[in-house]
Formats: sequence, C-alpha cells, structure tokens
Amino acid sequence: MNPGPSTRFGLVAAGALSTVLLAACGGGGSGASSDSSGEAAEGYPVTVETLFGDVEIEDRPQNVAALGWSDAETALALGVQPVGVADWQAYGGTGVGPWAADLFDSEPSQLGTMEPNIEAIASLEPDVILDTRSDNSQDRHDLLSPVAPVVGPPPEVEVTYGTTWQQQTRQVAQVLGEEERGEELVTELEGRFEELRGDNPEFADLTIAVGAYFDGQYGAYVPGDTRVDVLTELGFEYKPELVEMADGAFYTDLSAELVEELDADLTIVFPIGDAETTEFLKEDPVLQGIPSAEAGRLIVLDDPELANAFSSGSTLGINHALDEIVPIIQDTLED
Repeated sequence: MNPGPSTRFGLVAAGALSTVLLAACGGGGSGASSDSSGEAAEGYPVTVETLFGDVEIEDRPQNVAALGWSDAETALALGVQPVGVADWQAYGGTGVGPWAADLFDSEPSQLGTMEPNIEAIASLEPDVILDTRSDNSQDRHDLLSPVAPVVGPPPEVEVTYGTTWQQQTRQVAQVLGEEERGEELVTELEGRFEELRGDNPEFADLTIAVGAYFDGQYGAYVPGDTRVDVLTELGFEYKPELVEMADGAFYTDLSAELVEELDADLTIVFPIGDAETTEFLKEDPVLQGIPSAEAGRLIVLDDPELANAFSSGSTLGINHALDEIVPIIQDTLED
C-alpha cells in the first residue's frame, strides 16, 4: 500500500448497483459446500467477530473474493485459491508475490484495491469477501456488503491496515474452516521469530526507525504497519518519538526538516518507486546526513522483491523476507 492511502469511494452507479443486488440475491452468498441433504459442512455455520459487527458464514465458502491487503496470500497459505484478488502491490498476473503465485492453478480476477470494482466482484458470485486488512472505513464496508458477507478487520484493530499477520491468519482460517492449519502457520512463524531473537540477542538493545520515500515525500512507518511489526518481532525497540508523530495512523509524513527523526541505532528506508528513487536515496544529502547513515547503519532496501515480501504481511511473504533481511541487518550492524 502506498503511504497515506485515501478512503474516498464514489457512489455506485445505478446499473452497477443492480448487478450487485442481483448477485447477492441469486449467487453465492450462502456457500456451496453443503452435501445433497442440504446440511452445511462440518463446523458451520461460524460467527466471525469484526470491526463492523459479527458476520455469520453459513457454509464452507467455495468462491472467495480476497480484497484486503494480503488476504489472498493468507487464503493460499491455508490451501484455498481465491477466485478474485486485490493486487495491492501491483504484481500483475495472479496479484500475489512470487512466494505465493505458484499456489494458483489459474489466474484469478483482479478486483481493485482502494476503490473495489463492484461489478467485477459481483460477477464472481462470491460466498464471502475477505477484507481483513483495510482502511477500517464504514464506507468501504457498506460498499461491499450488498454483494456477500464481508469479513472486515477484527474488532480490536484501531490502526488503518493494522491487522497483524497473526490476526489475519486466524480470522481467514476461521472463515475457511482451516483453523487447525491456521494455528500451525502462526506457531511456525512465531517459533521462527523466537529462534532469530535467540540467535541475535543484540537486536533487543537497539532502537529502529523505518522510513519510506514516495512521490517526492519522506515518511515513517510505525508499529501497526506490517514492515515495522516484523522488525519489532525480531527484538528491536521502535523509536517512540515517531509513534507519537503518527497519532494513531500506520504512517506519518516527514518534511525535509524532520527526516532526521529517522535516526536510530538502525534505520531502514523503503524506496517506493523505480530505480531512480533508490539511487536518489543513496545520494540524498538530507537522508545521508542523519547520524545513523553517517555511522553506516542505514539500509535502503534496493531489492524490490525483498521490499515487497517485507511489506506483504502474510506468513508466506514474511518467511521469504526473513531469509534475506536478517543477514543484511547482521552485516550492517557488524560494519
């Protein structure tokens, strides 16, 4: 997701709204996995708690629309192939990272991100819409809910796009009837973090700041953002001053005068854009002049695949990111 995404949604045109309502009434709202007796699959119905109230899933979903950030990768990790996805990181093709793309048998439909394509979603006749990591807006929920049951973020999520990978995995697993596998995924990745913390105890003694550069503007991510959460789970302490500046959001803009706030024991900056953006950051005197950069403790993530994996927020993407980011951090701190 780009820093500071807007939450503006236009009105649904009359023709599109008719399509939506027809799909909701005649299509996939109730699931299609019940047997010939008409009984629901074992374990159903299930009630999922969300920010917008409880959602009842009457039967095991067959047609899943994955709209939230990394909902598609989470479903794939649980063995379910969504029929439609939101391509938040502009991968193209299957709309998920290369660490997950091969789990699709065929390309799903593209459904839009901040402005969902309601007609495209409705045409898939989904049994459920996953939107577990989103902007937390009532407008978005109301736009989607005429089509099928919408599973939004858990009720305790306060930061926009702030659903943790653990919350997302468990919530999607509950919807899909894969709770046992969901707990396995959570336990496996938490165990990996624990092992990495044990191997790198020095991380716990260091502060970290995570920045970005997008469209000519610096900014900082804070806890609640998936990138930061991965680093703090490695043991780092996040710089508290940046948290205060974000004021409840996952990201805060930084003027040129405030770029020095990215100084910490370790600074990581994500260039959002093309190769020219990366080269700019490596030469920008403002960024390169902060103490952590002068001390050789600035990492500009110049590998787009690693940056995307780091940003994915799914168990699949995080595992891929850990393979590469930990050695880079170790080398940076040793220099």
